[in-house]
Amino acid sequence: MPLNPDRHAFAIQEIPFSHQGSWFNISPVVSQHTRAEDLHLVSHQNGMHAVLRLVPLHPVTGERAETVWKTTPTTLDWEADSGRISLVYEGPDTVRLRGEQLGLAITPADRELTAFTGTYLYRDPVDGSYQFTSYETGRRYRVTLLTGVVAGSEGLEGLAGAERRLVLSGQAGWEVVIEEIDSARQPYTAPADFDAAAAAHAQSFREFADAVAPLPAAEAPAAELAAYVLWSATVRPAGFLRRPAVLMSKHWMDKVWSWDHCFNALALAPGVPDLAWDQLHIPFDHQDETGALPDSLTHSEILYNFVKPPIHGWALRRLRERLPRPPEPGELEETYRRLGRWTDFWLQARTAPEEGLPHYQHGNDSGWDNATTFDDRRVLITADLAAFLVLQLAELAALAEDLGDTEAATRHRGRADGLQDALLADLWSGARFHSRSPLSHDLRTSRSLLDLMPIVLGERLPSDIADRLAEGIAAHLTPHGLATEHIDSPHYEPDGYWRGPIWAPATVLIEDGLRRSGHTGLADDISYRFRALCEKSGFAENFDAVTGEGLRDRAYTWTAAGYLLLADDHHRRA
Repeated sequence: MPLNPDRHAFAIQEIPFSHQGSWFNISPVVSQHTRAEDLHLVSHQNGMHAVLRLVPLHPVTGERAETVWKTTPTTLDWEADSGRISLVYEGPDTVRLRGEQLGLAITPADRELTAFTGTYLYRDPVDGSYQFTSYETGRRYRVTLLTGVVAGSEGLEGLAGAERRLVLSGQAGWEVVIEEIDSARQPYTAPADFDAAAAAHAQSFREFADAVAPLPAAEAPAAELAAYVLWSATVRPAGFLRRPAVLMSKHWMDKVWSWDHCFNALALAPGVPDLAWDQLHIPFDHQDETGALPDSLTHSEILYNFVKPPIHGWALRRLRERLPRPPEPGELEETYRRLGRWTDFWLQARTAPEEGLPHYQHGNDSGWDNATTFDDRRVLITADLAAFLVLQLAELAALAEDLGDTEAATRHRGRADGLQDALLADLWSGARFHSRSPLSHDLRTSRSLLDLMPIVLGERLPSDIADRLAEGIAAHLTPHGLATEHIDSPHYEPDGYWRGPIWAPATVLIEDGLRRSGHTGLADDISYRFRALCEKSGFAENFDAVTGEGLRDRAYTWTAAGYLLLADDHHRRA
């Protein structure tokens, strides 16, 4: 794992090359589970769209050159025996490319151009730049030559299946800038040279990494790479995102889901508190009239068909512990109102008449989409949901106290105690928690780790129940971490999403609950194994519980955030 962004490379096949604030990245990953032969400029406005293909060319033959990609948080290089192409970000919407003894062809990722799809190429008579306009992103990609020559341009103003490409070359080298713009912009003028742009890019990341991951390299060897995953996946406000946002990934998981953001906020809190506070509030900016949060949102889409679990009270308690300064009274008041409405949604819109406990309508609502808990029935009263709401009500009580409303604080504490009493009376079996249908009232038990999630109640749990939950959690522990389905279960799947693989959010929530309930040895073991897993296998969306192999999206921010959070907590305890 890289320890220094200037000396150590990472695999661009796993982690895209980008810059904080940018809505595009450079990567061979062009769609879900699809890697191209060449690197592409991939935009995340209006969804994930590969826009431009970047093809290195042999300086003599003009054919595609075989190169090796070398990537650090600072620079991206194509290297061949004959020469090199280097790319750096000059800013969030601008990259500069420089070539020596290699040419470069820039072509649309999609060769076809229709009335509604594809990329059109023309030369701008105002400044002489070449512009690719993308139907998919709704943006233009302006290519301005700084040195060298455009050795060939094909398909200018061409339609339909016309071949469209620019070829860059030059005996003494060449340099171009590519900008993602809206409709127009002043002609490009370079504020500094290429090396200065590279130094500024490096400095921007260095400042972020120093703030977010100030951990000894020997103690947390993957911390800088984790910081890069978070930094490079951050986009500036645009579209439906009203604040700077850390996407889950700049691969195909390019959204903010309404629980993932909590883990990113916690990791960022000590070093970049304003960015962390923004992460907490992103989905609350789109809270609907019932108090529900959207399931997910990104540049051009907000989905309300599902929700996500109410871990926000738990997250806010931890966030306030980690922030270097307390939120302003006005910020607390707004947060209190928003968190209260989110809690009322569950206690009103998702609690059936005559029921004392709320329900999920689908596994997606829990965040554990296909967990075996939901195999027989999807509409379920589950113990994890009630536990999260108990913590949320407790945090509302703490906020009310801080805001001077002791009457409201007493009311919230009473509701928290009543909900916990109902949880233990209705769903505790004496060994683990059941789930129950609010329609048929049938009880069911699975071997999912989700059924043990009420450990998040920590010190609120009776000690005998906490002990039994800890025993069950220990049984899910593999050499790499917590399997989300017991590996002896007939329903266990190595790459089964929530039916076996190790996930960061489950790890972080359970580790915290175990620690607060007094099971510190087990919590230490879980923290150590997950941190070692990330140092071995990177920051994948999830991991094979038996082999430790990274699965699915390989640049997932809540995994990087989980690593940083656990590493920081370990460092503070040490």
